[in-house]
Amino acid sequence: MSRATPVRRRTLADLQRMAAAGERIAMLAVSDATFAALAERGGVHALLVGDSLANTVQGRETTLPVTLEEMVYHTRCVARGSREAFLLADLPFGSFEGSPATAFAAAARLLEAGAQMVKIEGGAPWVAETVAFLTARHVPVCAHLGLTPQAVHEFGGYRVQGRAPEDAARLLAEARRLAEAGAALLVLECIPRALAARVTTEVEIVTIGIGAGAATHGQVLVAYDLLGLTPPPRPRFVRDFLAPAASAEAAVRAYVEAVAAGRFPGAAESY
Repeated sequence: MSRATPVRRRTLADLQRMAAAGERIAMLAVSDATFAALAERGGVHALLVGDSLANTVQGRETTLPVTLEEMVYHTRCVARGSREAFLLADLPFGSFEGSPATAFAAAARLLEAGAQMVKIEGGAPWVAETVAFLTARHVPVCAHLGLTPQAVHEFGGYRVQGRAPEDAARLLAEARRLAEAGAALLVLECIPRALAARVTTEVEIVTIGIGAGAATHGQVLVAYDLLGLTPPPRPRFVRDFLAPAASAEAAVRAYVEAVAAGRFPGAAESY
C-alpha cells in the first residue's frame, strides 16, 4: 500500500514560482475555520485574514475599529480550518504606525497565531522603513496600495485611486520603494487596470489585484462578496459566483478557474 502524499502548506516561494511561471494566484479573504476549509476545497491558493471582517462580520462602517486581539483571534480560526493554503493577515489600524518596533511586536502576534506573512497598508517613506525593519527580522510582508481602507477618512470615501497622472506616478514610485524595502507581495486595490498592468510589468514584486484589472499576478476577493452575501450596493469589481453555481464549493472553484484563465475580472469589473 502506497503512503498518501503528506499535506503541506504553500509557501511564499510557491506563490513566487507561480507568478514567474505565469500561473495566476487565487486568494480569498476569510475570517473563520469554515470559510477557510471551503476555500481550500475550492482550490484557493492563499487565504487573507483581512481587516474587512470589520464590515462583513462585525457590521462596522470602516475597518478602523478592528483590534490586534481580534485579528489574532480570527487568524487562529483560519489557521485551524486550513492545511494547504498560504496564510497572511492584516496588521490593523493602530498596530504599526507608532514605530517599526511596535509593528514587529504586532506582526509577531499574527505569526504566532498561524500567519506566514503580514499585510501593511500605505506607501509613505515611513511605511517602507517599517517594511524594511520587519523583513530584516524574518517577517514576510505584503504591501497594499491604491484604495487603502484604513485611510478612508483621508480619501473622503471609498474611491478609485491613481487616475490622475501625478497620482499614478506617485503610486508607481511607492510600489518600487516598497519592493526595494523587501515587500514580497503587493495588493493593488481599486486602481485603473492600465496602472496595475504597469506596476506588474515594471516592479519586481508579485501583484494581487482587487478592482485592478486582470493583468496582475493574482486576484483576491472577500468570501462574502464571491458568494453574493454582501448587501448592496456592491463594489463594481465584485462578481457573484454562487448565483450560477450548484454549491458554495462550486462557486469558489469557478472563481479559481476564472482567475486562472484571466476571465476574472472582466472589463466591466475593472476601472
